[in-house]
Amino acid sequence: MAKFIPVGTFDLVIFGGTGDLSQRKLLPALYHRYADGQIPEDSRIVGVSRTEMSDEDFRAFAFEACEAHTKDSIEKDCWAKFEKLLSFATMDATDPDADWSGLKERLGGDDRPAIFYLAVTPKIYVPICEAIGAAGLAGGDARVVLEKPIGTDLESAKAINSGVGAVFAEDHIYRIDHYLGKETVQNLLVLRFGNTLFEPLWNRTAIDHIQITVSEDVGVGERAGYYDSAGAVRDMLQNHLLQLLCLIAMEPPNSIEADEIRTEKIKVLNALRPMVAKCVGEDTVRAQYGPGTVDGEKVKGYLEELDEGDSKTETFVAIKAWVDNWRWARVPFYLRTGKRMRSRHSEIMVQFREAPHAMFGEDQAHSNRLIIRLQPDEGVQLYVQIKEPGPGGLRVQSLPLNLSYAESFQVRYPDAYERLLMDVVRGNLALFMRREEVEEAWEWVDGLLEGWAAANTPIHTYAAGLEDGPVEARMLLRQDGRDWWSNGK
Repeated sequence: MAKFIPVGTFDLVIFGGTGDLSQRKLLPALYHRYADGQIPEDSRIVGVSRTEMSDEDFRAFAFEACEAHTKDSIEKDCWAKFEKLLSFATMDATDPDADWSGLKERLGGDDRPAIFYLAVTPKIYVPICEAIGAAGLAGGDARVVLEKPIGTDLESAKAINSGVGAVFAEDHIYRIDHYLGKETVQNLLVLRFGNTLFEPLWNRTAIDHIQITVSEDVGVGERAGYYDSAGAVRDMLQNHLLQLLCLIAMEPPNSIEADEIRTEKIKVLNALRPMVAKCVGEDTVRAQYGPGTVDGEKVKGYLEELDEGDSKTETFVAIKAWVDNWRWARVPFYLRTGKRMRSRHSEIMVQFREAPHAMFGEDQAHSNRLIIRLQPDEGVQLYVQIKEPGPGGLRVQSLPLNLSYAESFQVRYPDAYERLLMDVVRGNLALFMRREEVEEAWEWVDGLLEGWAAANTPIHTYAAGLEDGPVEARMLLRQDGRDWWSNGK
């Protein structure tokens, strides 16, 4: 059984308190942590936005959000206690003449950390932080949480980091990527460095290649305007996929202290082979979904959802990346992400090399694989070769040893935002990105985008609902004699 350890008393201010992120993730996460006894009764949670709303209105808004976005039913007695923590301040935090007195009155004082969560567009991160500083609220143990994406390229990321860093010290800035809060992502560290079974094999001598897949079955929907200016590379590759790559490829840190882990991740980003015009044609695929069928229903293509005649924004990207260091020399990392795929799932597949001698004949066709499922059903599978039972000869099958979190831990375990919010309160920076990580990732991504532009890389199409995206993505692996891992095949 999992044990939930209470955190200390805190104040949490959510800028964008009535926005989508607050409704879908933050308020439900905070309720669950309170219901499990982690949040003290004297903590305070303040929503801030330009919306005119009383404390009672905000509590009703939060109740509806939690009812709509949680699988568990809301316990009335628990909610009656939780809502006492909630209050609301109507304010435009970017207005130089804004009155901050209403917000200050709702905070508990200097005996607890004040956490400012910026659930707003990154364009106003710096103005809000400057206003927090001018209001005298950035001192002491105050902390700020920044949502991705931090910028749209290296230049804008540096500007945000410098602006926020002028108000808050680096060790008080929490750059959040919710993928790093998933149980199986965190378990990568334990799996690799807590077991003598894997780490001796975690290198080019035993591993053939690694695949990282983040597949979405939804289209762009109401995010079409934002997405067309971002695309799959800026929206998913620059943060989620590169963070997973870092955790898979990093060297053993000296300890689990935040800076030790983050330093090793930065080394991986430094070792990533730059994407230049001469290699993007062979090592990358960019594509855009067209009309198709998802879950038996016909859906529109990207251009129809965008309601524009033309767009070169990619909704799918597949990349063969290389980490040029001693451990990973000549081991390709295949990364892919796309919208309007057949299913929603995220996983990492580590393909080990084949046995040097196939003494069991053609049946011994598969080498060992380690599958790390991030969503929807978090777990780990290790595929091993075993004898098929029965008479009539020796036949070999590849079957998994299975660890399912839902089955192994008989308790509802926190989702990513719940865990990361509690880490912010504890002051644990291990699962948050350091400034250098963000900027190194953007430098690599900028090189990819510039390579595409210089090489005039075509944008392919794929029908919505395909399992592996465009045929060109399959050819990316097949030219190397490999295939994408898909549904246990």
